[in-house]
Amino acid sequence: RSDIKKEYKQLRVWNLKLSDAGIYTCKYGSHEVHTSLHIFNLTISSGGHFLQNEVPELILMQNSSSPPPDLSITLFNSNNNRVTPELHRETRQKYRMNLKKLEVMDSGTWVCQVHSDSPLINQNISFAVKVLGFQNPDLERKYATVDSTVILSWHLNSQKINWKEGFTGQLNWKQQEGANAHELLDFNVTPQGQLHETKKSSNFLFEIPERKAELDIEVKLPKVHFNHSGQYQCQLEYQGRHAQSKIELVVMKVSANPDGPLSRGANMTLTCQVSGPLPPNAYLRWERVNGTNTDFKNSRQHEVKLEMNISAAGLWSCHLIEDNERKISLPYHVEEAPVWINYVIIGASVGGSLLVLALGCLCIISGISWQRRMQRTKRMAQARQYLLENKTCQCQQ
Repeated sequence: RSDIKKEYKQLRVWNLKLSDAGIYTCKYGSHEVHTSLHIFNLTISSGGHFLQNEVPELILMQNSSSPPPDLSITLFNSNNNRVTPELHRETRQKYRMNLKKLEVMDSGTWVCQVHSDSPLINQNISFAVKVLGFQNPDLERKYATVDSTVILSWHLNSQKINWKEGFTGQLNWKQQEGANAHELLDFNVTPQGQLHETKKSSNFLFEIPERKAELDIEVKLPKVHFNHSGQYQCQLEYQGRHAQSKIELVVMKVSANPDGPLSRGANMTLTCQVSGPLPPNAYLRWERVNGTNTDFKNSRQHEVKLEMNISAAGLWSCHLIEDNERKISLPYHVEEAPVWINYVIIGASVGGSLLVLALGCLCIISGISWQRRMQRTKRMAQARQYLLENKTCQCQQ
């Protein structure tokens, strides 16, 4: 592991080990020069290959001919930002550092800066970090309206960081927390970076869009149903370790009661509903398009259903607003009933009232007649009883 270049009076040693530390002496004639070799060895867990949200561990070892000095250690990430690790000095020779959870943007070259005042040491040790995962956030919320088309995408960063090892993954869906998960597809990425997908579910209506240049896991819902809402979780696996990213799909629908044209003077209830809980900074809003400042209603915090009683026809729209930004809107057109329908309704109402009045009068007349018959029957019974008791007989003259 070493050779000597006599013409330059140089000793070259490669593949240094901690045991190579010590004092090296160069003798040339009557001259003698001593050089102290101080060696550092920095190791990183998992060979520097991580999944997002994993916590790396660094171990710095030092060895020298003299007692090892106290070290000041500073870390800089791939963006040249200072990182403060959880530092443990186990011995004078060994330092252990635990970092925070890694994100995909942490991939790149890191620098460990080692400093000592006595002896004077300023040493920068570079090391590579690769973080495999999704360029999506861990949890993303996406909104859609019923019957619309939506594409859910997860962006893998393996090409961006030049990841040279294969890995697998799958996409699952469950309608709510705690419900059974349904596998929609699984995939694998070869060491050459080729993506292969296999559709698993035959009961769930979705499509796999044509492949793009980048490594994206995508599903297309061509016609969103209200029960398509829920959590879509994309998970990748590498050497028994897992990383995942979720997209929560929230679906909106609107309806009216009663359904149909709105008659003059009548009322209708419009209902706007979303399939899942909303964040504190989001709410629903009904408003009449081109209406007045009073033709609107907002939901309260955390409400997922908003009802509004209206008496005016026209185009109404329900908006989902988050951080004062309209995320989705769903219109509902309330038709005004034709005039002749109003007359029919009025006539039916009047006719119904007259019919009720006639039935009432008939009932009263029938009741009076029935009461008179009962009284006549009662008087005849009393007369017969009277004749029997007095044993009288009436003869025709």
